[in-house]
This record gives sequence, structure tokens and C-alpha cells, in this order.
Amino acid sequence: MRQLIFAIMAFAMLASAPAVAQTVGFAEAIKMLGASCGKDIETYCKSASLANNGITNCLEKNKAKVSAKCNADRVTVLSLIRERLAAQASVAQICSRDSAQYCKGVKEGAGHILRCLLKAKPSVSAKCNTAIDLAGYR
Repeated sequence: MRQLIFAIMAFAMLASAPAVAQTVGFAEAIKMLGASCGKDIETYCKSASLANNGITNCLEKNKAKVSAKCNADRVTVLSLIRERLAAQASVAQICSRDSAQYCKGVKEGAGHILRCLLKAKPSVSAKCNTAIDLAGYR
């Protein structure tokens, strides 16, 4: 299971894409891949290094032998994690007008602006609320 967690973290380190309709958090990704790739990791990648994307590379190298469900879920999870990371990177920009309007005087850093926006949800723009949701902050 520990190898699976690190494999998912390795997926998350890959390039990010712009946010769209859905994202996934690491806990959800672990659950999804644990169900579909756990046996394949145990069979083909048991000795793979946890560092330097070892499990990710092993699964890719053995993709012809890995179950179709695992291969499909790896692609899906990777895409959803990329979406989550992109959404997190874009929240501040997307919500800048809302934070300027509803969070005047709120100290920046340590999540203070985000907490303000979360409290102001009914007043915050739909675009900002969607960005916060896609980022997994709510």
C-alpha cells in the first residue's frame, strides 16, 4: 500500500493541465488505484523503487501485462490529479476580484483569504466558488 501511495504522489508531480469539470484528491486516487492496480503493483512492481517515479515507470513499462482496468484508471487518475493541481494553482487569480471585494483587511497568508472566501460563499462569484471546489478546498 505504501508503494501505491508513492505512485500516486509521483502521478501528481507530472505536468498540470487547466481545470475543467472534475478533480480528485489523493485519498480518492489511492482508493481508486488501490482497487484496480494493487494486484498489478504487487505482481509486476514489487521491487520497484519508491523514489524517482519507480512504480509509475514500472507500471508504464509493464502496461501490456497490467490489467486493462489499472491502465484505464491510471490515465483517469493522472488526468484528475493534474486538474486538481491546476485548479489549486489558479484559485488566487480567479478569485482575486472576490477577495478584494469581500476580504478587505484580511491578512494574506496561512489560508486567511481562502477562509474568508469560504465564509462568504453566498456572495462570492460562481466562477470563484467553482475554482475553490475544483481545487478541493471545500
